[in-house]
Amino acid sequence: MQQLTPYELLGGAGVVRWLTDRFYDIMDTDPQVKSLRDMHPADLAGSREKLYMFLSGWLGGPALYMEAYGHPRLRARHLPFAIDEAARDQWMYCMNKAVAELVCEDELKAKLIEAFYGTADFMRNR
Repeated sequence: MQQLTPYELLGGAGVVRWLTDRFYDIMDTDPQVKSLRDMHPADLAGSREKLYMFLSGWLGGPALYMEAYGHPRLRARHLPFAIDEAARDQWMYCMNKAVAELVCEDELKAKLIEAFYGTADFMRNR
């Protein structure tokens, strides 16, 4: 029997879109992450779309980002931004809140947060 991907366990495209939008809504409105928000363009539409496309493939769904842009090269694409522990923690704050609102199943929630943390920590360049 084939094991379901996180993408499938979450519920597919609509849920991944919701997670992405909720993440950016938190980033856009929560004063605790102002310095993280300031690293992003005023209009978050492009950021939302790219994160949605990336998460789709990263979670085991359609490889939308790779199809449109090629390999994500996450670390290289983030080098222009000063990403330190504080930025990582602010990013995780937003993602933790979004995941907590979306995912009810504790084991899936823990696995997602662990995976997101590993990726966010890998982005640090300061």
